[in-house]
Amino acid sequence: MKEYQSLSHTRWDCKYHVVFIPKRRKKRVFGMLRRHLGELFHELASHKESKIVEGHLMGGHVHMCLSIPPKYAVSNVVGYLKGKSAIQIARKFGGRQKNFTGEHFWARGYFVSTVGLDENIVRAYIRNQEDEDERYDQMKLEIG
Repeated sequence: MKEYQSLSHTRWDCKYHVVFIPKRRKKRVFGMLRRHLGELFHELASHKESKIVEGHLMGGHVHMCLSIPPKYAVSNVVGYLKGKSAIQIARKFGGRQKNFTGEHFWARGYFVSTVGLDENIVRAYIRNQEDEDERYDQMKLEIG
């Protein structure tokens, strides 16, 4: 049987597949920044009573399966994650590298999809994202 979470008057299971990218699709999420962001996203999600069920930070984009209580709008939580993480990036890494300013790190939009009953498929897709990208790159090399 499925495990549901509870608020004072609500039982819920709301999960979303979220993807967003750095500004100008530059591959900026790497090395020390990548390790720092993983912890930071988990901490920021907990501020909104949300949880990152599965996540993967690629060089050029971020994939997450987020569990968000129904009292929060998805846009509110994703905006919070992107905004606060951009500020942290500017504070921690801004002194060492150009273009790591808080307001310009993430691109404006994001992709979101409800997970529903195919949660395991979405979680496996997120987990294996790096392998899929490598396979796709190999296919492009063979064609050209």
